[in-house]
Amino acid sequence: MEQSLMDKLTILADSAKYDVACTSSGASRAARAGTLGSCYAPGCCHAFTADGRCVSLLKVLMSNCCAFDCSYCVNRKSNDVPRATFSPRELAELTIEFYRRNYIEGLFLSSAVLGTPDYTTERMLSVLRLLRNEYHFGGYIHAKTIPGTSPELIRQMGFLADRLSVNVELPSEQSLHLLAPDKGRHSIFRPMKQISVAGEESKKELTLYRHAPKFAPAGQSTQMIVGASPETDYHILQLSEGMYQKYGLKRVFYSAYIPVSDDTRLPALDTKPPLLREHRLYQADWLLRFYQFRADEILDKDNQNFNPYLDPKCNWAVQHYGLFPVDINRAPFEMLLRVPGIGPKSARRIREARRLSDLGLDELKRMGVVLKRAQYFITCRGFSGAHPGRGSAGRERITRALIDPNVFSAGAEQLSLFAPPAVDRLVEQGVPPRAAQRMVREEAVQCLARAL
Repeated sequence: MEQSLMDKLTILADSAKYDVACTSSGASRAARAGTLGSCYAPGCCHAFTADGRCVSLLKVLMSNCCAFDCSYCVNRKSNDVPRATFSPRELAELTIEFYRRNYIEGLFLSSAVLGTPDYTTERMLSVLRLLRNEYHFGGYIHAKTIPGTSPELIRQMGFLADRLSVNVELPSEQSLHLLAPDKGRHSIFRPMKQISVAGEESKKELTLYRHAPKFAPAGQSTQMIVGASPETDYHILQLSEGMYQKYGLKRVFYSAYIPVSDDTRLPALDTKPPLLREHRLYQADWLLRFYQFRADEILDKDNQNFNPYLDPKCNWAVQHYGLFPVDINRAPFEMLLRVPGIGPKSARRIREARRLSDLGLDELKRMGVVLKRAQYFITCRGFSGAHPGRGSAGRERITRALIDPNVFSAGAEQLSLFAPPAVDRLVEQGVPPRAAQRMVREEAVQCLARAL
């Protein structure tokens, strides 16, 4: 029976929900006479941006009929799910009609491997050509590059899309061989390298000729699945750091594995997605990109997984408590970034303001410094540092101020999405959620206090 356009949209939009690499930023294209839509640097997508705004994007697959059999993927060829495929014209017209109705601001286009990577990419290119050349669509487009696609097709896609992404999916070659035998390290990192080189060449051409075509002006990103394979947080973070340095990625996205397959190689179907672990990876990723941290400072071979109770920056500060307190009016910028409660924006404000006069607590508050955390790590004009008291009571007072509020933020009968496994285990044993959180929190405070 022939599927309607709505049937296809229902199936293929739902099939795209596991791909989280859809945030956009860095591309600007102003509206021009004779064109439809515009694209601005703050981003056009159906996701939360870094500053908390929510913007809309049509996030859909070209097809969910896949020739690959990746065991972690709901669209794998061996899975019995409803299948659908858009024609290029259908998807282009759908995008334009949604835009005209103000439902979306752009398009995130991905696809399962329909036949071969090249055939799939050619169909995706047909959609982009229709949007850019026939409908003169100037909005944001993020296109997924299929591993194994020929370099020429990737090049063509880069001149039509604002951002490209090649998903790493699994953090090691061993896991790829085990869980995604149709993919390989080379088929993923070769196009990633090509996109990086082409982007740099495009920037150089633009310095010589401002009307030169732009290749993926918003850069590239990737996604890794967390929890489907046994790699540690340290391994994942090192891989992310390497990709940022080698390929100039804009973002690495982390997706907590949601069990979709009853497979002995994967976590059991009743396994909860590791949302707290995903959250910690995003926090650590932020430290790599904006706080001048290195991966081996955040984690190391002796501590290969994140502390569930402290965010990575606070955890580093506790482990290096002997370096504090620092004088806000004298400390180098790099050290200001490492003080809990001080972010990049506040650190820059401090650096500029202290050139004119010494800063005190009132000035720091106005700059946005979170003194509840920072007070135990700084000194400034008229303030010699908070003195929580001597002995274990003082150390516990510090750790209570540093513990991640997201972990213990739930109400009386509802657990936090980021509740640590220890809380879950107590609840499974019949302990009420609030009591379980209180018990685990107190134990965590005492353990962390001993580390100071």
